[in-house]
Amino acid sequence: MLEPNQDRHGFHVLSREPLAEIDGEAFVLRHEASGARLLYLKNDDPNKAFSIAFKTPPADDTGVFHILEHSVLCGSDKFPVKEPFVNLLKTSMQTFLNALTFPDKTMYPVASTNEQDLLNLMDVYLDAVLHPAIYGDRRIFEQEGWHYELDEAEGARRLSYNGVVFNEMKGALSDPESVLYHALGTALLPDTCYAFESGGDPAAIPSLTYEGYLDTHARHYRLDNSYIVLYGDMDVDRVLGFLDDRYLSKAERRSDEAPNAIGRQAPFVASDATFEMDTAPENACVGLAYAVGDAHDFERVLAADVLVDALMGGNESPIKRAVLDAGIGGDCTAYLMDSQAQPAIMFLLRGAHPGAADAFRSIVEDQAAALVRDGIPKDLLGASLAQMSFDLRERDRGIADGVALAMNALAGWLYDDADATTYLHYEEPLAHMRAGLEGTYFEDLLEELVVESGHKALVDLVPTPQEGAGAQAVELAQKAAALSDDDAARIEGEVESLRERQEAPDAPEDLATLPHLRVDDIGEGVPDPAMVELSETPLPCLYHTVPTRKIDYLYAYFDLGRVAWEDVPYVTVLASLLGQLDTDERTAAELDVESRLHLGSLRFFTDVHVDTADPRTFRATLTVAASALSEEVESLAALPREVWAQTRFDDAARIKDVLVQQRIAMEQGFANEGHAKASARLQSYLFGSGVLADRLSGVGYYLFLKDLIAHFDERFEGLKAKLAQVSAQIFVKNDVVVSFTGAPEDRNRFFELAGDFDLPESPEPPFGLYVQIPRPEIKREAFIVPSDVSYVAKGADVHQISDYAGAWVVLGNALSLDYLWNEVRVKGGAYGVGFKRTPMGFARFYSFRDPHIDETIERYDRAADWIASFDPSEEEMEGYIVSTVAAHDAPVKPRLVARRQDVGYFAHRAPVWREMLRDQELRVTPEAVRACAGTLRSVAASPAVCVFGSREAIEAADAPFDRVVDLLAE
Repeated sequence: MLEPNQDRHGFHVLSREPLAEIDGEAFVLRHEASGARLLYLKNDDPNKAFSIAFKTPPADDTGVFHILEHSVLCGSDKFPVKEPFVNLLKTSMQTFLNALTFPDKTMYPVASTNEQDLLNLMDVYLDAVLHPAIYGDRRIFEQEGWHYELDEAEGARRLSYNGVVFNEMKGALSDPESVLYHALGTALLPDTCYAFESGGDPAAIPSLTYEGYLDTHARHYRLDNSYIVLYGDMDVDRVLGFLDDRYLSKAERRSDEAPNAIGRQAPFVASDATFEMDTAPENACVGLAYAVGDAHDFERVLAADVLVDALMGGNESPIKRAVLDAGIGGDCTAYLMDSQAQPAIMFLLRGAHPGAADAFRSIVEDQAAALVRDGIPKDLLGASLAQMSFDLRERDRGIADGVALAMNALAGWLYDDADATTYLHYEEPLAHMRAGLEGTYFEDLLEELVVESGHKALVDLVPTPQEGAGAQAVELAQKAAALSDDDAARIEGEVESLRERQEAPDAPEDLATLPHLRVDDIGEGVPDPAMVELSETPLPCLYHTVPTRKIDYLYAYFDLGRVAWEDVPYVTVLASLLGQLDTDERTAAELDVESRLHLGSLRFFTDVHVDTADPRTFRATLTVAASALSEEVESLAALPREVWAQTRFDDAARIKDVLVQQRIAMEQGFANEGHAKASARLQSYLFGSGVLADRLSGVGYYLFLKDLIAHFDERFEGLKAKLAQVSAQIFVKNDVVVSFTGAPEDRNRFFELAGDFDLPESPEPPFGLYVQIPRPEIKREAFIVPSDVSYVAKGADVHQISDYAGAWVVLGNALSLDYLWNEVRVKGGAYGVGFKRTPMGFARFYSFRDPHIDETIERYDRAADWIASFDPSEEEMEGYIVSTVAAHDAPVKPRLVARRQDVGYFAHRAPVWREMLRDQELRVTPEAVRACAGTLRSVAASPAVCVFGSREAIEAADAPFDRVVDLLAE
């Protein structure tokens, strides 16, 4: 056991403290020789984690730290292969493996349930960050950062930039909110590193030199500038010995020059910043930021988060309601800008009307002043505190716990060595805040943060159509015109050299340096706890026996079969309105507070469940999802029913607010998550279930929603009637299935209180909807969205060509991480790419933030040839199997286990379906993978293509689209 003042493997133990928030302890250590800091979070979690982070404050907009984040994972002294990161994805049991660039730090986290695997991952990552291949291979900088490319057509030279980070940031900064966030950082903290875009601005990235890039690495990637976090159930003595022996005691500093400084901003007011952006008019937005103080004051930062949630967290929160009622924009939200030396709170107005900036600031500050004067409702603050307490108990962070906790620790530790665990101790500040409800704790804070703020900024992002070619395009055209033949030959030679590097296979002796696990190292699979189908309950129940930390989870699945096809979009409208309007018992504001006080969550959404064996058989549900602490089971039984049974649809203004917010969210999704949207639209060309899903939540629904909003006043009375009709058709006793996860006594108490929810029986025949759905039609569509990159999807229905089996999961892993990674990401410059075949037979390729369309489709079409010649070594094949099975076995939270089992029930899968699939994955051979090539050729032959992207890219593409739609303008 580690004890304070003890020395172990070159580390000095500085402190040991209990940490109830993780059911464990925290140890802070310092490596004497290297100066590396280390935090060990000890508990019984088998999903162990490691991360190393460096303080990396940017000094310009070149994105050098983002490019370095990518580059160091492209080979190192000990592991001289081109893509060790990808090799680890292909061969390890990782449950998390990534690298992350933040505004002032770069982080390299990994997680695994296997301790030897974790040590392997640590070995590769530590060699990558400390001994990267970048010093001897300039092509890594060109590939991941930027390089010139030259095309010659009809005697004219066309010069362009390419590079993975360059293209990623073109996509990221197509999002107005990302641009506004950066602009607010510049306006609020101009004398600090937060004034710069750490990811890189495409306008500035090409000004980064190779020499500057190497110097930046040398000054920042050093151990006395590092922060290491270990987490979980591990042999810490073994791990500390590994760190010291392999790396920390041997490290040599490359530079004595100081790292960049974060900087400190003196308070001031910036109230007239305007930023012009070439984007759709609907994307106008306004940002208003107020400095919170210093990161060291964790309670103040946490209280600011609670305050923001109380005042802006829902449509009925007081400041948000005032902004919506003023009609100066489509939506507004607020959030805490933390994990920086000077945290801030940001208020955001989306879909801002012209000239709305000053009005927005006035509303926020006037409402804040009134709340300080009159008092913030205590139940509102209590509801926000209850939500935070629930979230902290649930610990559902969406990623491996150890990785999330490392991020939390760095929110204080990065700025003060004394704060290594400050951001992990939340129980005491929460208790202090609860006590503060009796006084003016939050009113005093609101007055300091907003009303009397002497440090704030207002930024107005104004959509401005670009006249002619952009500045960078003009600059490139001028450079191309000035190129001599020798210059052109040099550029072509450099690109050819880069292509040769990208296409050359790694030498067998280099691949042999990489650590790997064998199939025998995986161990036995741990099946999910059994789901039990209960018939003695008042309603059919799927009961999940998963430990939940005294939290209960409810899903209620109401079949949509009685809804007419033409009324399908109204189901989604209904789902979006439930919980947002008055009920017969409460106002919308009262309902919001009651739900947040007593429930962890309450959501309404639609699902389409497809039969695994026959994709022509499917059903759709309106799904009610709720959660609550065990002691709140009474509210879990009552509140969801009140919402679906008693909601009143007579408040036109509030209904329109919700619909406009939904439209804005969908438009952001088209531009930022186009790969998912293109894949969903593609499914509608091939499957009846896809046609239905598109009408419920895809492009088809979006077009309906836009038309409804455009004609809202004249259609409102009809909308009211339609919502009442659809609600009456859905919320009936017939065909409903309830899913419950929690202790048996909670389940019994729930049904004792809820009964059958007093649901009526419907006289209407069931399942009429499913015979009305139009047949799918193969299409080649392109949707113009405000983005500087594209998202390209191509696919086919293959369920009648081959059966789904474990070979397809292994194939998807190999194809995505080998052929597609090299062709579409490395050579093509796309940020992401993949292939997946679903159990129902939907086989698809998709790309993410892609500079190409035609080239990407051509590369998709050649994938079958690569699979036909698939001939991995025994070790490579084992790696594909190990990583596939590890993903299958990755730990998930109780809610997701229950949801996964519910999906299996509706898909009519056998209870042991996952175990059978795992067994198949373990036995996959190269021959089984090659046998899938014929099916992949049918995908290549399929004309079904869907693209989301910029007008310029779509109009320049040779792909023969049947239909091109300017989606936001349609």
